[in-house]
Amino acid sequence: MRYITIALAKGRLADNTLSLLEKIGITCEELKDKKSRKLIFVNEEQKLKFFLAKANDVPTYVEYGAADIGVVGKDTLLEEGRKMYEVLDLGFGKCRMCVAGPHMAHDLLHHGELIRVATKYPNVAKDYFYNKKHQTVEIIKLNGSVELAPIVGLSEVIVDIVETGSTLKENGLVILEEICNISARMVVNEVSMKMEHERISKMIKDIKGYLSIKSD
Repeated sequence: MRYITIALAKGRLADNTLSLLEKIGITCEELKDKKSRKLIFVNEEQKLKFFLAKANDVPTYVEYGAADIGVVGKDTLLEEGRKMYEVLDLGFGKCRMCVAGPHMAHDLLHHGELIRVATKYPNVAKDYFYNKKHQTVEIIKLNGSVELAPIVGLSEVIVDIVETGSTLKENGLVILEEICNISARMVVNEVSMKMEHERISKMIKDIKGYLSIKSD
């Protein structure tokens, strides 16, 4: 029996995924050792391998088959646009993808003006403004705190994920438009789904079962 490899987005998403997997009897004790320098963590008994990766890289590992399964936020899947099966909404890591900015930027979104949009998600922003709003914008890619952009005059608005909205509020910004809801998703490599259909389907079924009991 070959190993099934699971790629997890580092941080809170990985912690939440591991605790969810434990509920359905899938464990990886090695992963709990925060001091470990290992890159690959193995459960020999269940023939599973795990590794932690930057969120943006998880869809790449899954598309190319270096991982059979991945768990990552919907925001990353939308931005990366990789070919794979999205099989489950895991229901945690909930937030919203929004257009935000100062109050006065509201009108700029309705008059079809050329505005600048700062974001970590250029593909999501492009799709939203060009294909859904049919508004021409200049998109500026940033890697750090995008909230800074409208404050210092780099852009009129931003596209970013919003959890509580407190960071926006503290900086005098508001949600102007909501693009979509975001949460953690389980994705599967297309070939792996055929080759390991039975084992992967069982995992999906067990997680679905647990999530439905939890939500009752």
